[in-house]
Amino acid sequence: MALELGIADAKIILETALLASPAPLGLHDLKRLFNDELGADAIRRLLDELREDWSGRGAELVCVASGWRLQTKAAYQVYLDRLNPEKPPRYSRAVQETLAIIAYRQPVTRGDIERVRGVAVSTQVLKTLEARGWIEVVGQREVPGRPALYATTRTFLDDLGLRSLDELPSLDRVEGLFADQQGGSETSSPA
Repeated sequence: MALELGIADAKIILETALLASPAPLGLHDLKRLFNDELGADAIRRLLDELREDWSGRGAELVCVASGWRLQTKAAYQVYLDRLNPEKPPRYSRAVQETLAIIAYRQPVTRGDIERVRGVAVSTQVLKTLEARGWIEVVGQREVPGRPALYATTRTFLDDLGLRSLDELPSLDRVEGLFADQQGGSETSSPA
């Protein structure tokens, strides 16, 4: 099908949709903007052009697990924080460790997490991660009691700016982050 409007107009429409959307937009969503008159390859080319157009600005076009989004560059976050002095939630070491175990070993049961951590996992830890939208139950293990299997979500990947789990940092780097936190002025309990 021939596109009734020009490529420049299509690019502006993509940019407008990305600016207006509160969530990442997948290729399927972006194709709907044009009644499927533009194919995925054409849309990808336009997205690459948009990414280049935004490269020298305070925002950037990125591809995450759920699709494409415009987001502010990390270098400018310190300035944006001045507009919203509320601190982001701080998660306990138990929550962070549980999330890391789920992310790197998924799908896992509560018992799997407890074996790795060496302590019981409180229900509140799992509820915190579920409420944040970072983990979900993806099934049950076929053993007596049929325990729930937990895995990370697309929201988890989106919030970390990742397209897939393959982009997670190495376990050595994650262990280094935990060691840095423990060595700081904060003290935290193991559970």
